[in-house]
Amino acid sequence: MNEEQFIQALQEKGIQLSDKQVSQFRTYFDLLVEWNEKMNLTAITDKPSVYLKHFYDSISAAFFTDFTKEATVCDVGAGAGFPSIPLKICFPDLRVTIVDSLNKRITFLHELADQLGLDNVQFVHARAEEFGQNPAYREQYDIVTARAVARLSVLAELCVPALKVGGRFVAMKGAAAEDELADAKKALETLGVVLEDKHTFSLPLEASERTVFVFTKHKKTPKKYPRKPGTPNKTPIQ
Repeated sequence: MNEEQFIQALQEKGIQLSDKQVSQFRTYFDLLVEWNEKMNLTAITDKPSVYLKHFYDSISAAFFTDFTKEATVCDVGAGAGFPSIPLKICFPDLRVTIVDSLNKRITFLHELADQLGLDNVQFVHARAEEFGQNPAYREQYDIVTARAVARLSVLAELCVPALKVGGRFVAMKGAAAEDELADAKKALETLGVVLEDKHTFSLPLEASERTVFVFTKHKKTPKKYPRKPGTPNKTPIQ
């Protein structure tokens, strides 16, 4: 996907990029490639793939849930900033908090936000399990999202505790989405979210399958969740 195709594909979804936003995506790509030589941020570094599999794919969450308001968004395990930084570029009013366990990735994200001129972006160096138990962040966010972090039964425990009651947990998944959903049934119930919407689509040009699940939080998450670091992955809620 070249830049022109990227702009056009977003336009078809009702997202019109300004010259400034187009320039921000160019800078993002340049910084990603530059920093990737110093640290492992992504295996995908060729421009057409970055624009399709990182930028467009991240923004696809906004095709199915509303990011246009001044919402507080938490991105768990964002790595090189996906999906929250592309969403923030498209929707500048978002107030974004990014959580990542690796400090050098946080360093990259600070530099990225500076170079892109982004405001209302906060970076937290923490394990998601610790973040979710911290009273400063617990049940504070309108939207919590994650992409390529863990299977849904684990991901829910890492994300839902940070979500306000009435907020939305947006999980971005690949081809195994249905199996993950079935496997996560007990976890989702225990943590207090219900499936509001499910959208399956194909990425343009290469047709790989994606699913975006949108869950709504209807009750507070029990205090014991998330459990201590590493536990959700070793023993998911069953």
